[in-house]
Amino acid sequence: MEEQKRKSGKTGRRRIWRWILALAVLLAAVPVCVLAAAKMFTAQESVVRSSWEIDAGAVLDRDEEHQIEFARADLGEDGIRAFYLVPEELEEEGFTFYDTAVQRRLSGALETLKKAQDWTAENPLAVVNPYGTGSNGLYLYFTTDQERQVTYTVHVEKEGIPDFTARAANAGGQTYGKTHEFQLIGLVPGETNEVTLELGGSWGRVRRIVRFTAAMPEPESGYATQLEYTDGSSGAAQAEGLFTMMRVNGYLGYGFMYDNAGVMRYEMMLEGFGLDRILEDGNDILTCVSSAKLARIGGLGQVKQVYPLDGYELHHDIGFGRDGEILALAEHAGGKTVEDVVLSIDPASGAVTELLDFTDVMAGYFAMTRPVGATDDFFWQAGEWDWIHLNSLQYLEEKDSLIVSSRETSAIIKVEEIHGTPRIAWLAGDERFWAGTPYADLSLRRKGDFVPHYGQHCVQYLQAGKEDGVYELCLYDNHFWSLNSRDFSLDPDESVCRDLYGSGEDRSRVMVYRIDENARTYELVSSFDVPYSSIVSNGTPCGGGNWTVNSGVAMVFGEYDGDGRLIREYSYDCTMQNYRTFKYDYNGFWFS
Repeated sequence: MEEQKRKSGKTGRRRIWRWILALAVLLAAVPVCVLAAAKMFTAQESVVRSSWEIDAGAVLDRDEEHQIEFARADLGEDGIRAFYLVPEELEEEGFTFYDTAVQRRLSGALETLKKAQDWTAENPLAVVNPYGTGSNGLYLYFTTDQERQVTYTVHVEKEGIPDFTARAANAGGQTYGKTHEFQLIGLVPGETNEVTLELGGSWGRVRRIVRFTAAMPEPESGYATQLEYTDGSSGAAQAEGLFTMMRVNGYLGYGFMYDNAGVMRYEMMLEGFGLDRILEDGNDILTCVSSAKLARIGGLGQVKQVYPLDGYELHHDIGFGRDGEILALAEHAGGKTVEDVVLSIDPASGAVTELLDFTDVMAGYFAMTRPVGATDDFFWQAGEWDWIHLNSLQYLEEKDSLIVSSRETSAIIKVEEIHGTPRIAWLAGDERFWAGTPYADLSLRRKGDFVPHYGQHCVQYLQAGKEDGVYELCLYDNHFWSLNSRDFSLDPDESVCRDLYGSGEDRSRVMVYRIDENARTYELVSSFDVPYSSIVSNGTPCGGGNWTVNSGVAMVFGEYDGDGRLIREYSYDCTMQNYRTFKYDYNGFWFS
């Protein structure tokens, strides 16, 4: 019996040790699994769309010259007769609509259709998504005997969807004309849309009215066509335009445009990644269409020019620089460091030049940093050298300057002579951060008693002051302190959050600073609280004195009046975050 007890005791101890060993292995595997999942999550930004499938009906004809099929678009039994343009290689590997050769063929096929017969307002040429860049855009072409201007209204018989009225921007650029060619925006995916065209004369009188219906397919992305919203305390009118959601995680490869009622009016089809910002250039727009490609797009949806960024990947912002150049924040693809390069792109030739590498511009600080570790707050970046994390840029002609926002250092940084010999002019943020670095003397002094920004995003020039060297900047202050690339501790104000998701009481802020380069100071002009978001997000003027604010981690965006009071807030779904939401009026592009 004693012998059996001893054997039983040994067996029990072995089982315990096996359980302990198994538990240890499991615990050790958890960080590895979490890190692997996190890496997969971030890797989605560089994925390129592999399917451009079009759910078209029967092929009605074929343009042999341009190798485009004319297929039927099913817009309902009583809907307008419309086409899809289907490139013959659509399903081949590597196909993309963001190819100017493909776009020229589509344009040629449209010309073939335009010449096929006399198209009238009652029987227009209609093509759904003619250039593959907007799933619910409807191209219309027709002629009139007299010069007319087209205004259209989209009506849907569904609660919560108001009528959408716009004046079409004619592709010819004229206000009144006999030839009408435009992309009709505002058709709600998944709904039967009743469209009314009003053809007006130069004296403002409606000369003809044409009606048709279009039962549009569901969104390609599967994203919500209506967002829930709540009204705030402000009774101010909302600005005109469409809220444009940029880089919605879980739905990369799309851009979503919503009206003031939270109704999707356009679903933009991208090659991958997501929009960072839309730049207006004449009647065209310039924007990111994948992680390594920008494009110029016209109002009909046509991709007029593509800007590949061979060897680089985009991150966070684009803007105009000197003489119309395009500036882009980027990183070396597969490089040692990330999110620390500024590119210059010639808008005519597409030539790409590396303008600034901040490992050189701020070499003295770079030498004090290290890669992100597995125990840092941003552990999903473990192994990446994200030492400065640039997330916005703003060019100023005076002294050939660039203002950038650095999330990792919680600093706004101005660089001068960026096309010559770049030098740091100043840094704005918690002055203690730069103590003991080569840049301590360049830190602007805080004027007044206020808590500065931490982890800020989307710094933007707002307006000039009364004297040279004095101006205002606005920004989204995430109010989140985290440092992942340097062994340094800082004890910010207790109001500053240190948690990625925060609590119900934590708030981010939209702030306006006055920069005085002469006195070497920055002071708080105004601020207002907004839903907390530790990373991403923006607070940006949107017209009429209002602000558009996106709090990405909180998954809400809203419009605020000039006093910072909420007018209306919209909630949305995504995986962890939506990067930005701007509001654009699209005048001259889609609307006249």
